[in-house]
Amino acid sequence: MRVYVDLILVLNFGFDMILIFATALVLRRQTNLKRMLLSALVGSLTTLSLFISMNSFLLFLIKVFISILMVLIAFGYRDIRYVFKNLFYLYTSSIILGGFLYLLSIQFSYKNTGLVFYYNGLSVNFIVLIVLSPIIIYAYVKQGIELKNNYSNYYNIDIYLKDGRVIEATGFVDTGNKLEDPYKKRPIILLDKSLISVDYGKDPILLVPYDSLNNHSLLKCIIPDKIFIQGVGFRKNFLVGISNEEIGIDGVDCILNSKLMEGRVL
Repeated sequence: MRVYVDLILVLNFGFDMILIFATALVLRRQTNLKRMLLSALVGSLTTLSLFISMNSFLLFLIKVFISILMVLIAFGYRDIRYVFKNLFYLYTSSIILGGFLYLLSIQFSYKNTGLVFYYNGLSVNFIVLIVLSPIIIYAYVKQGIELKNNYSNYYNIDIYLKDGRVIEATGFVDTGNKLEDPYKKRPIILLDKSLISVDYGKDPILLVPYDSLNNHSLLKCIIPDKIFIQGVGFRKNFLVGISNEEIGIDGVDCILNSKLMEGRVL
């Protein structure tokens, strides 16, 4: 069998460059093109291990060492945790990319009859792999960044009402929520009405005017005792607005006001 070493080196270099670039994007690492190119070049040297006789354990150790060297070249050293986090996302990107490419290879190169798979003579061209790899990694990075940005604004909260009830909910910090009552300038959080039952004869209700995209209306609010936001602490001097509309964010029961996160409302 004829093996083109230069072609394998170029292909491996391209994949390593994509993986380093994806890691830098997901973790928002400060680096530059020169360092990433050098890191990918070092990573492509693992191709040479194909032509050296060694056992699988030694080969594994060499690959791990080169992976650590790659992240050190691309992102530098701050502490052990920093290095291992970079290494973890490098391997995660590699698994995502490798899994998709393996799936494509199985789909195009093999046929099956029942549970029996056999080679059908086709293969995925390396040019196709080069074209598809950035697309696969782009989709992974985009989703990863969205999840990271989105779920970093999720908080478990406990709302303590004045009658002793405690409402447990999942809150989301919406930087666009600037609601406050016009009288005492208390920030307002929005709570799904399914989580709270209000006795309009006993619980005092405040009507706070607010503007939406289409109309001007009044928001029913209650005065709670305090709120505990996990990772932030207790806050007081705010209102709970009862939202009649479903909160259209996955797994969220409450829209938090950004002022509650500033540490000024105690």
